[in-house]
Amino acid sequence: MSELFFKFTDVMLHLDVHLSSTISEYGLWTYLILFIIIFCETGLVVTPFLPGDSLLFAAGAFAGKEVLQLKILIPLLCIAGIIGDALNYSVGRYFGPKILTTKSSFLKADYLAKTQRFYERYGGKTIIIARFIPIVRTFAPFLAGVGQMNYSRFGIFNIAGAILWVVTFCVSGFYFGNIPLVRKNFTLVILAIIVISVLPALVEAIRNRKTPAKHLV
Repeated sequence: MSELFFKFTDVMLHLDVHLSSTISEYGLWTYLILFIIIFCETGLVVTPFLPGDSLLFAAGAFAGKEVLQLKILIPLLCIAGIIGDALNYSVGRYFGPKILTTKSSFLKADYLAKTQRFYERYGGKTIIIARFIPIVRTFAPFLAGVGQMNYSRFGIFNIAGAILWVVTFCVSGFYFGNIPLVRKNFTLVILAIIVISVLPALVEAIRNRKTPAKHLV
């Protein structure tokens, strides 16, 4: 278990190295691999640990080196994010109540509570805001389904959020990922992205730690 954790940490912190190896080994199949990772991170409540923001940034950086193509990355990964959230919503809507009544090591109570607080504060816009916050990003569409949010309303937030998220990080990687200072300190940049992404959730959790739970929507 500890070996798996260290391997995962190594991948997270050295995404540029591992993504470069993946591109060299799999070529065009890399697009499918990226699609699957983004889809799983947004679509499966059991995989909130997968890289999202940092992977998009790294992919954008490789597009900046013309190893990948931005015109393929952006629409492909937007579709992955949209379909992922739609699946997550459907699972929450139709199976959520049963899943939440079972004891699961994946569906941690604090993850769900953190996402619930965002719904209490931002309502439906949580779907957009959550795109930029790890863990909350994965559980937001699931809880939208559990809370029976109107699907048309959810769909609008879902599409807008996915486009903003993918474009923001891919384009940032494209324009800033290959600046010499960034390239030489890519691990530190990835860490900074992770910290900045998690910070709003931490602030919100501290602010609301004594707030009693309310209804989702």
